[in-house]
Amino acid sequence: MFTKGGKPVHDYRYASTDRLDIAYLEWNPQGSRTAFLLHGWPDSPACWKAVAPLLAEAGYRVLAPALRGFAPTRFRDAGTPRSGQLSALGRDVLDFIDALGLEPPTLVGHDWGARAAANACGLCPGAASRLVMLSVGYGTNDPDQPLALPQARNYWYHWYMATPRGARVLRDERTAFTRLMWDTWAPNGWYDPADFDEAARAFQGEDWPAIVLHSYRHRWGFAEGDPAYAEDEARLHPAPVLSVPTLVLHGGADTCNHPDSSKGREAFFQGGYARQVLEGVGHFPQREAPRAVAEAILRFCVGGPA
Repeated sequence: MFTKGGKPVHDYRYASTDRLDIAYLEWNPQGSRTAFLLHGWPDSPACWKAVAPLLAEAGYRVLAPALRGFAPTRFRDAGTPRSGQLSALGRDVLDFIDALGLEPPTLVGHDWGARAAANACGLCPGAASRLVMLSVGYGTNDPDQPLALPQARNYWYHWYMATPRGARVLRDERTAFTRLMWDTWAPNGWYDPADFDEAARAFQGEDWPAIVLHSYRHRWGFAEGDPAYAEDEARLHPAPVLSVPTLVLHGGADTCNHPDSSKGREAFFQGGYARQVLEGVGHFPQREAPRAVAEAILRFCVGGPA
């Protein structure tokens, strides 16, 4: 819940799929078009609270779900494997669209959410009318991808979570661990501590550590995937060429995914591609520069890729 002047502004609603009860926030339910906003790691749907109203004012119905593992989204069956593999996140996006009976929306994703949105488009061409990816380069999910040493250094937390020590820290010190990412992935002093505290409530779900550990371990080949997603995995590796018009927004001061990691990806896009670097912005553009992000999305949706 967000509060303004002590009064509730948004409560979570739920949409049920075969595997999940997906919690989501909504703005402007009567909007004539739909924008579907997917948060990243470590974050929550609250990351969109300054972007979503601007899209709603432009006539969009805006939906912002909590990804699997992030409270208050929950698994429906205790026996379902707690998979964080990126194909599962992409399938969740498609299941959510189906559960709400949405026409192809504009999919906007940050970090994990960007990978999930792109994977949804790879699994089901035509699922989205537009794709906007923040802080991620497409085609960077392959464990055998070339990786520059500075980017390998940036990914220290990936390797750390592949160790027993890292797993313990994630489970037992999740707030301190995730705060470290916020403190080091963008210019100093970029966030209000209350915003981190709000986001960190999403990390308190019982499934969050299992989903996070499996996601990063599976991404680099350290963990097996859920067999339920074997067909989806095969369709996403190697990364398919996408037909959806796509915009990439990347912070020029991103010290998690270096902005160069999203350069030179044009060959992956048949429906048009544009990329914009936001100077002085770190890994969280929707929080650091929400108006610039919203305006870029709206320009893109009107005119398409440059």
